[in-house]
Amino acid sequence: MEEVQTIAKNKKAYHDYFVLEKYEAGLELFGTEIKSIRAGRVNLKDSFCSVDDGEMYAIGMHISPYEMGNRFNRDPMRKKKLLLHKKEIMKLFGESQQQGLSIIPLELYIKNGRAKLEIGLCKGKKLYDKRATEAKKSAQRTMEREFKERY
Repeated sequence: MEEVQTIAKNKKAYHDYFVLEKYEAGLELFGTEIKSIRAGRVNLKDSFCSVDDGEMYAIGMHISPYEMGNRFNRDPMRKKKLLLHKKEIMKLFGESQQQGLSIIPLELYIKNGRAKLEIGLCKGKKLYDKRATEAKKSAQRTMEREFKERY
């Protein structure tokens, strides 16, 4: 049985991008970082992924220093290595280079005791796309409200 505990979601990513594909990646973390993650002290806003020397890294992901961890705390903004298969990294890198897509962290969760990061291959939204999405959500909320009042 898989236990999944969501820690942080990147709501801004869904506002700014169309998510085309999703992948699950492990994170290479140090002791005090996983303790901060379990405490929910993570921010995925304005983070992205990049490929350096055939390895993928999450950049801009902020993990706050653990209060009880003195000298063992790491830099909160350091780039974190993502654990993916080489084939997946090359596929993501190729698509992001050819089609001008971005690789964005979407959600951080703990699955069976291990921290996992859901990353998405994303295409940027234009201003009119954002407005259309907001209008659709607003219409859906209105319909649900009307339905709830009538029944």
